[in-house]
Amino acid sequence: MKFDTPAATNPIDQLKVVGKATDRIDGPLKTTGTAPYAYERHDVVANQAYGFILGSAIAKGRISRMDVAAAKAAPGVIAVVTAENAGALGKGKWNTAALLGGPEIQHYHQAVALVVAETFEQARDAASLIKVDYQAEAGAYDLAAARSGATVAKGEPDSTVGDFNGAYAAAPVQLDATYTTPDQGHAMMEPHATIAAWNGDKLTLWTANQMINWGVKDVSQTLNMPEENIRLISPYIGGGFGGKLFVRSDALMAALGAKAAGRPVKVALTRPLMFNNTTHRPATIQRIRIGTTREGRITAIGHESWSGDLPGGKPETAVQQTRLLYAGANRLTAMRLAVLDLPEGNAMRAPGEAPGLMALEIAMDEMAEKLGMDPIQFRILNDTQEDPEKPGRPYSQRQLAECLRQGAERFGWAKRSPKPASVREGRWLVGVGVAAGFRNNLVTKSAARVRLDGQGMVTVETDMTDIGTGTYTIIAQTAAETMGVPLDRVAVRLGDSSFPVSCGSGGQWGANNSTAGVYAACMKLRQAVARKLGFNAAEPQFADGHVSSGGHTVPLAQAAKDGELVVEDLIEYGDLDKKYQQSTFAGHFVEVAVDGATGEIRLRRMLAVCAAGRILNPKSARSQVIGAMTMGAGAALMEELAVDKRRGFFVNHDLAGYEVPVHADIPHQEVVFLDEVDPISSPMKAKGVGELGICGVGAAVANAVYNATGVRVRDYPITLDKILDHLPEMT
Repeated sequence: MKFDTPAATNPIDQLKVVGKATDRIDGPLKTTGTAPYAYERHDVVANQAYGFILGSAIAKGRISRMDVAAAKAAPGVIAVVTAENAGALGKGKWNTAALLGGPEIQHYHQAVALVVAETFEQARDAASLIKVDYQAEAGAYDLAAARSGATVAKGEPDSTVGDFNGAYAAAPVQLDATYTTPDQGHAMMEPHATIAAWNGDKLTLWTANQMINWGVKDVSQTLNMPEENIRLISPYIGGGFGGKLFVRSDALMAALGAKAAGRPVKVALTRPLMFNNTTHRPATIQRIRIGTTREGRITAIGHESWSGDLPGGKPETAVQQTRLLYAGANRLTAMRLAVLDLPEGNAMRAPGEAPGLMALEIAMDEMAEKLGMDPIQFRILNDTQEDPEKPGRPYSQRQLAECLRQGAERFGWAKRSPKPASVREGRWLVGVGVAAGFRNNLVTKSAARVRLDGQGMVTVETDMTDIGTGTYTIIAQTAAETMGVPLDRVAVRLGDSSFPVSCGSGGQWGANNSTAGVYAACMKLRQAVARKLGFNAAEPQFADGHVSSGGHTVPLAQAAKDGELVVEDLIEYGDLDKKYQQSTFAGHFVEVAVDGATGEIRLRRMLAVCAAGRILNPKSARSQVIGAMTMGAGAALMEELAVDKRRGFFVNHDLAGYEVPVHADIPHQEVVFLDEVDPISSPMKAKGVGELGICGVGAAVANAVYNATGVRVRDYPITLDKILDHLPEMT
């Protein structure tokens, strides 16, 4: 499949609306506080009660006794839900642990009870009256200690090409280094929250969820009820980063609470529950070995990663990018999964590539130094235009080298001193660093419904979600371009399971696939309009709210004068992803200054040069990338969930102890998009950027710190205690 069609056939290529920097159409609602988020939907159903979740006080063991009498007798309490009265529950596909614990406890802060009361305060206070006796069991909470017992994860076999061991042993220049990344939390602004209401045997959940169809299926499996009796509504989401890909305990407990109370119930997780009750990015230990010729060509590259999760969980796929990013005839990648009794490890913005590149791209710099090569030159020398594990399978587009070249020119890389700790400004040691960015472009079917009314208004309906990424706007741009109407003549309705099933928001697949689904539906609507108007002789043109064919022009609205036109369609890709490797690329550049006396690290400049297909809305795409760059900086310098290795929980489970970047931490950021279209990716010829922006940033920071100080830190985050004792003498 190749979507390389002229503008007459593919109206997106006209670029009258698509591709223009456009204000987000949901912006006024959000800046005025009138966009209704899940917990704020006061008007959707009357008589809402409040639920408060009690989390387990142990990480592993059993509940031997639970006394809820005092809670039930507390003022305002309507119901108390526990595993004893919740009824038989299943487990959704995307949940590693049960969302309601008892009597078995699988992780700290697993939900064990819900108190429903007239007010939030009454529910919270009553929850504190529940007395729980636990039988704690010894658990495994230390990845380093559990590393030796880690095994091959189910469905994640080792990948080998050629003879890695032989080629590595024979390589004249070798690197063998180990890197670690810590557990990290999503820390999105909006908490996990849900309002649940029953109407007979039908359940409606107003919730914060990135993947509506996945959510419906998981609720169905958990509550043992038909999917058609469940409706999820999630029009606005205050950030997700992967933490809201799956139904969590707020949704289940709200549904159970509403059933027990006989009235609607709303539940929001407190911030501590968000860290320990939901999901997080798991810690990794990564060993990287690279062997090259003396001229710098990679002959052997190996990447092994260890991570942990609850029994039945999945590994952090930190080796994935190493299978694709650089050439090399002999290759080894392997993942090992240790059983840990910490809260569930799962997807967080760019799972796999974000922590994987934090290791790989330091290793590439270390190897370049061994070779005496410029690190950009070393990367470009080992660039490839085909899948290095599957020779003959080309990339649909690959402009990594151009990203690095343009970035070097814009950033002033030629002025860089390759000698570490050689540039000083007063007490500050100054350095610059680079890293490649990489994230795959995933294609998945996505559907939409489009309506045309007698006023010429086009309405798009799809269960696609907007997690703050600008989805409303790019979908409106797509419909406006395709139907030939101004942007203000398009209405977009998202995040409702009663709408056609889209790709959902995750994996940076949302923009390309959801708009392609809308494009397909709009093209079908164009056909319906042409038939209605009797335009059969020639391909009609849609522009300025009119339809033209054979010298005859009529208003678009005329096609719906006798009643609304409604169509549905979807985009499907067949075996496209098997024929081509589809990926996005970036060059990340960072300048830092390090205080020579205290070790304080300050970011000064950041640049990302991205190759990600057609950029549908440069304004919101830039916003996505600078947000991702900020997260990458946080991962490099401060973010770490501290594990209590005796009791098995994340100690710093709030935004006071879990540090994320604030405005004062982030300097000038520049984002450049290469002028690129990918005719293979979809009719939109787009890809995604939301996760590409974080991939590689951490290593670019680490490489800049090394260039500034001569101190190589391989264990993230790069805090001052890791460099202070190794700083050069300041004279």
